[in-house]
Amino acid sequence: MRGNRALAQLKHGIERESLRITPSGSLSAEPHPSAFGSPLTHPAITTDFSEAQLELITGVHTSARGCIDELADILTFIHRHLDDELLWPASMPCGVADEASIPIARYGSSNLARFKEIYRVGLGHRYGRVMQAISGIHYNFSIPDALWDTLGKIDRTSSDRRARDDGYFRLIRNFRRHGWLLIYLFGASPAVCRSFLSRKEHNLIEFDPSTRYLPFATSLRMGPLGYQSEAQGRHRVSYDSLTDYIASLTPALLNSHPAYAKIGVRNDESYNQLTDALLQVEAEFYASIRPKRKSQPRERTLVALRRRGIEYVEVRSLDNNPFNPIGIDVETAEFLDVFLLHSLLTPNDSESPRQADINLANQLRTVHRGLAPDLELDASPVMRPLGEWAEEILDGCRAVASLIDEVRGTTDSEASVDAQLHKLRDPTLTPAARLIELMTVRKQPFASLGLELAYEHHETMMKRELSEDKMRQFRELATQSNSDRANIEATENETFESYLSDYLSMRPDP
Repeated sequence: MRGNRALAQLKHGIERESLRITPSGSLSAEPHPSAFGSPLTHPAITTDFSEAQLELITGVHTSARGCIDELADILTFIHRHLDDELLWPASMPCGVADEASIPIARYGSSNLARFKEIYRVGLGHRYGRVMQAISGIHYNFSIPDALWDTLGKIDRTSSDRRARDDGYFRLIRNFRRHGWLLIYLFGASPAVCRSFLSRKEHNLIEFDPSTRYLPFATSLRMGPLGYQSEAQGRHRVSYDSLTDYIASLTPALLNSHPAYAKIGVRNDESYNQLTDALLQVEAEFYASIRPKRKSQPRERTLVALRRRGIEYVEVRSLDNNPFNPIGIDVETAEFLDVFLLHSLLTPNDSESPRQADINLANQLRTVHRGLAPDLELDASPVMRPLGEWAEEILDGCRAVASLIDEVRGTTDSEASVDAQLHKLRDPTLTPAARLIELMTVRKQPFASLGLELAYEHHETMMKRELSEDKMRQFRELATQSNSDRANIEATENETFESYLSDYLSMRPDP
């Protein structure tokens, strides 16, 4: 591994979600701005669950800085076309009046557009629209071919597709075992607006009349109030191999789930959801990390994985950093590369059902009490202090970071590990602790602090330079996306029922 040039070619991309808000801090009721183009077909600027929830997507980069710079460019364009709106900086939503005040994203009249909209209608019925307004950062990571070849020689195995799939699942299993560390280091959602908790069971305490929180919490987004599903939690998914993963997840896509069957797929002429299975589509599976493969048009994600293997992994446990106008910085991305590569290189042959339960329990302990000085996690067969176990993991990450820095001729990777060690030894440096401290010192509600940061970030991004050439490129992308959407709508002649049936089928390989 030492000196391998492929270590400088790790591939990554970022997807960032963020809510558009009014100058007073409420959720925008305005449609997706026309300057951004069509969310159905734009490669970089689309929407997630809500019409007010932007999703910004970078291309694939071999440097963390290149990835962050592209995201910054996209955001610069966004801020200059928001009119009098702002972007909410936090992962947990701003104050919302009720479920009906959250508009579902709209994509047009094509079958693909209807599919995307009905999927979101289904999410609203299943989990509530307020939960779907939670935003975050998705970090996509892949290993270059040359590195797989090197690993094959070291292991005296191979670098074929099977070996790569097995390597990615080793990475995933280690991530699931150690992912609580990222929640401690980067969690930034220890508090929520009271309106978010309407009709929800919770153990949060009152900070002030409009804010609820937990004093040692890190990322409520990654706990029961966020992207956790009790129904999904009862469905056991295997991460031992790609074959086992597909076999264990397929029934959740095909078999009717009693609670969702009660909702019904259709109501007269309108759809309530795409299907009454546990998962309408694979994207509904709320895992902290997922194996991914870019799909062909009308090809299911599991079918793409079965046919062509894993292309990259998607890390889904990162909160938006509310103190950063981009939502994530280069140092964080550098550390993620190190952490994920460390997860790939650490032996891990399987994940038992008991280990899966331990992983989830450790995650939830870190979500609710990650900043508590006495917190211990289950490192079966013993309990270990979070700090002690975290230092051990970071020591392993430092060894990986030195390999990357040797090839790159920099100290950036090791510096990113050092920064996390500082946060480990001084919890007040974590984003969650900083947020709680600001609210406490200023006696400021979560909503007020979020709005203040939104104005600061908007001012920062408006001052950021963006060349006329890049502005022109964004305008051209918007125009092209509108043209592509119109072309899809003009050339389509298939019924939606036929389209839906064809997509939802798990077609055998040709």
